[in-house]
Amino acid sequence: MPRPVNERRLGSAIPPRVMKPAGIPARELEQVTLGFDEAEALRLADLEGLYQEAAARSMGVSRQTFGRIIESARRKTADAILNGKALRIDGGEITIGKEGERVMKIAVPSRDGFVDGHFGHCKGFLVFRVEGTTLVQETTIASPESCGCKSGVAGDLAAAGVTHMVAGNMGEGAVRVLSSHGMTVVRGASGDARTAAQAFANGTLVDSGAGCAGHGAPGHECAH
Repeated sequence: MPRPVNERRLGSAIPPRVMKPAGIPARELEQVTLGFDEAEALRLADLEGLYQEAAARSMGVSRQTFGRIIESARRKTADAILNGKALRIDGGEITIGKEGERVMKIAVPSRDGFVDGHFGHCKGFLVFRVEGTTLVQETTIASPESCGCKSGVAGDLAAAGVTHMVAGNMGEGAVRVLSSHGMTVVRGASGDARTAAQAFANGTLVDSGAGCAGHGAPGHECAH
């Protein structure tokens, strides 16, 4: 007996629709059906640009399951486009995620309890869970020894459930890597790390867009 399919989580409802080549009635076309879960996988991986690990967490499935979903979705889409078929989006075992369902966790690159102004050289990351607007410190995640603008630690932070990075300065390359792991980056923080995280939780800290060119070793642009 086959195992039941677990429901896949969607960030928001996707309306059913049919897309087809222009000028040909749908009744005359062969039809390919793309499930809502497959459409969501395309959105996360190909539109939002998330790594598969982050996309899988968003949908509430394993990395392997997400790989199968996205492979099927891409094959069906290519079939419809290249072979002139109608593409219907409909069906699938899904649930719709509720607003606020995901627990917010904030990571702050820090040194001695303060926001480290250079993300690539920070000593570690203080991680806070947000309950309402109250911070609960969970853990400290150590930084890699080498710089690399810490992009290599993104997977560890994502696996720990971090949803937001509140930092001082950061290059665009590191921002892209963190974003691809499903984290929202907020730059421009300074001072006490917990106070900075609390300011974001309170809605009084927004991203400054400040990069980190000129910090660290001469010639280092922190663009990894």
